Amino acid sequence: MGAFLNNLFNQLKYNPQAPLLFNSSFFLFFFFFVLLFSRIFLNNKRAKIVFLMLMSIYFYYKSSGIFFYLVIVSSLIDYFTGYRIYHAQTKKKKRMFLLLSLFTNLGLLGYFKYTNFFIRTLNSLNAGHFNTLDIFLPVGISFFTFQSMSYTIDIYRERFKPEKNFVDFLFFVSFFPQLVAGPIVRAADFLPQIHEEKFITDSDIGRAMFLIIAGLLKKAVLADYIGINFVDRIFEFPARHTGIENLLGLYGYGLQIYCDFSGYSDMAIGLALLMGFRLPDNFNSPYKSATITEFWRRWHISLSSWLKDYLYISLGGNRKGKRRTYINLMLTMLLGGLWHGASWRFVIWGGFHGIALAVERFLHIPDFINKSKLRRLAGIVITVHLWLFSLIFFRSQSYDTAFQMIHQIMYYFQPKVFLQWFTGYPLIAALMIIGYLSHYTPLKWEAKIKDTLAAMPIPVKALVFTIVIWIVAQFKSANIQPFIYFQF
Repeated sequence: MGAFLNNLFNQLKYNPQAPLLFNSSFFLFFFFFVLLFSRIFLNNKRAKIVFLMLMSIYFYYKSSGIFFYLVIVSSLIDYFTGYRIYHAQTKKKKRMFLLLSLFTNLGLLGYFKYTNFFIRTLNSLNAGHFNTLDIFLPVGISFFTFQSMSYTIDIYRERFKPEKNFVDFLFFVSFFPQLVAGPIVRAADFLPQIHEEKFITDSDIGRAMFLIIAGLLKKAVLADYIGINFVDRIFEFPARHTGIENLLGLYGYGLQIYCDFSGYSDMAIGLALLMGFRLPDNFNSPYKSATITEFWRRWHISLSSWLKDYLYISLGGNRKGKRRTYINLMLTMLLGGLWHGASWRFVIWGGFHGIALAVERFLHIPDFINKSKLRRLAGIVITVHLWLFSLIFFRSQSYDTAFQMIHQIMYYFQPKVFLQWFTGYPLIAALMIIGYLSHYTPLKWEAKIKDTLAAMPIPVKALVFTIVIWIVAQFKSANIQPFIYFQF
């Protein structure tokens, strides 16, 4: 009995080598317990919210250890400042409390994520020699700080009234399905749901099943297998491979990052739906985009809309002349790039997209592209390859490896190697083909699958999940792979 309890305790406590992930076996038991307890044994609405809030805090503890306190601290500050902003009698006081919220959230984000970035930058400029600090980056800090921060901004803009109950607000910030990698949820979209009666229809169950299954297959089969067995090898030593192999590695990473991130979002939305909460869509087939402008309306939608509403518009948007509009676009994308990672490579990546957005706006490319199906098809091909090119700097660990990859593609392409690659990596090739083709399937097929899942009897639903888990197990690597966006 003592050995059992000790093993149970070890399973329940935080393990930095095995953080809690959607694609782990422990999460399956965790979510089953949360769903069963909250829907069957708790009949009181208030008790359910408290229980789900505590389970969300525990989930973050299992993901980042003692740093779970950051979620509570951030929530306390924004709950307090939101209340003070709403009740302040003067514009000056409202602005003062808003600045307190922004300073605190950005200060937390800046310390944990960017301190060593600034130290390395100063050292590279010969402005002194400072030792970098041993700072742990809490999982998802970029997500929950932005989510909490948008609450006080909306109150300041008089678009939302402050939440009266702190437990409800903490639940909004910490809700575990989307806590560590989005979607970034607005308070106006989520807080009202807390007070509503939860009705889950057969259609909701079908959609939730589809999203969870699709997310698992995207992450554990496509993203992880392609990444471990091909993409990582190419990006580690691009100079050892021909240009065609580097290009195929780039195609592989384009599929990997999409399947990894959209897979997380799909599972988050599906898991939340099973608990009666509706989260916004975060991806809308981005590789169907015919322009970079359209791409950013389809990729990481919750972040794109956040940057537009709280940064681009705050800078003036397109209200202060053409020149200022282009500057605002560039600043938004540069800061959006820096949000993704504490490295100048991400700033270059963001700047590339800022220039692309500015050029498209200046030349009215979206209007030109959408005038015919042929132009749109050409636009999709060009847009996908512009995105893939930008990913060279996004994925590479250094400037050297990024430029080595570009050099190999430009000067040592060797197309004859393609057949050798295809025969040497038949499963990788098959998964890449399936992954990209599935991205372009008609939406009506997706709707048909959802309806079919919803109509299945419970034993058949269980059988489908069992088959999916078995498939995932066949592709599972020795170690469970974290989601790519956990590092952001």
